[in-house]
Amino acid sequence: MENRREFLRKSLFGGIAIGTASSVAGLTQSCAGTATKKPQSQRVRKGKSVMGLRCDPLPEVRIAFIGLGMRGPTHVDAMCNIEGTKIVALCDVRPECVAKTQNILKKHNRPEAAEYTGEEDWKKVCERDDVDLIYNVTPWDLHVPICLYAMQQGKHTVCEVPIAFSVEDSWALVDTAEQTQRHCMMLENCCYDFFELTTLNMARQGLFGEIYHGEGAYIHDLRGLKHNKEHGYHNMWRLEHSKKHNGNPYPTHGLGPVAQIMNINRGDRFDYLTSMSTNQYGLTLYAEDTFGKDSPEAKAAYKLGDMNNTLIRTVNGHTLLVVHDTTSPRPYDRIHKISGTKGYAVKYPEEKVALEPHAHGFLKPEELKAIMAQYEHPLLKYIGEKARAVGGHGGMDFIMNWRLIYCLRNGLPLDQDVYDAAAWTSITELSEISLNNRSNSVDVPDFTCGDWKNAKPWPVIDMGTVSS
Repeated sequence: MENRREFLRKSLFGGIAIGTASSVAGLTQSCAGTATKKPQSQRVRKGKSVMGLRCDPLPEVRIAFIGLGMRGPTHVDAMCNIEGTKIVALCDVRPECVAKTQNILKKHNRPEAAEYTGEEDWKKVCERDDVDLIYNVTPWDLHVPICLYAMQQGKHTVCEVPIAFSVEDSWALVDTAEQTQRHCMMLENCCYDFFELTTLNMARQGLFGEIYHGEGAYIHDLRGLKHNKEHGYHNMWRLEHSKKHNGNPYPTHGLGPVAQIMNINRGDRFDYLTSMSTNQYGLTLYAEDTFGKDSPEAKAAYKLGDMNNTLIRTVNGHTLLVVHDTTSPRPYDRIHKISGTKGYAVKYPEEKVALEPHAHGFLKPEELKAIMAQYEHPLLKYIGEKARAVGGHGGMDFIMNWRLIYCLRNGLPLDQDVYDAAAWTSITELSEISLNNRSNSVDVPDFTCGDWKNAKPWPVIDMGTVSS
């Protein structure tokens, strides 16, 4: 009997061992299959596609914020600087965080919001009939439950990155968005950074030719924050994740902008990936230096390898490299690298562009300045100056929030949809499955169920014509 089970397991998953029940549930739902290239039955939608979803315009967007730790107050401050918004409710299990955020409303002469501080109060917030948008800025394990419940209560929802951690949860978000016809957007702010938007415009104008390779990363030394019990992550949730999982737990900051430029889910899609990680060093060494070699922190077992490299191939034969490292002593880096048949661009450590017929060298500083001005994204021309003044990661947070509200108020599709959220974050579990099986390749589901074939690449937003 045991041999037969092993045979069936290998037949279904192409010899790749799947370690968790959630993995199996998610992988077997895939339209295209996930851990095998063998044909699988098409998934039956539980609703209708939300590709290009347009909802009724909201003259005033009534917002409830759930989670007011590191990022929540920043977003509240941004929304207070955006016309057509009303902050209805503030929710966090820490009353002091709610009080601090109320002061932000007061600073902007905004009315005080309703307060919620109970462990399950996020459900009450989602059930309010005077809320249009749930803004989810909670620890990772609450991202999916709150997004699902919010949509089920008829609310649009947006969520900090990453929105999900398993393929099963990604499918749940897609299913619920399609059933409820509500927007579900992951707040990938790096898609709105200045160089990223400009290179998107360059790509759409054909400056790089056919873009066949891209690279993105999240390289950010978080050892101190992960180990900080007083001012780090609530209940040490990020450190706990590092104890339980390997792979790339945070792929979207580097991946999102490159995926948009390379038309993922809109003319192309992820096909399969392979992933590899180094051993873990950083968290243990930091704990030994900070707390002592005999401390519980130093003796703890951490699964998350210091450096993870995940290579993704697309259906159209293009590749993307996604890198993750939050435990090494090195400068911040998102890479943002674009390679095409006519040119190349990279952001870190310096913004540089190389173009045919002289692509063997980068443009000189004055040439780069001129071409960056020539191809400045129209959205930056429209709102960039105010974004820099308001701030939030150099202004990209404000641009993201401003654009979100603009779309909701005008009944426009959002710049990122639930299919983007699902595909980008599915890399987390799939990378772990791959590296746990000697980096064997793993298929990526088609969360659009074929809609990617006819979907047009996301356009360069021209604020003069965007409402037409």
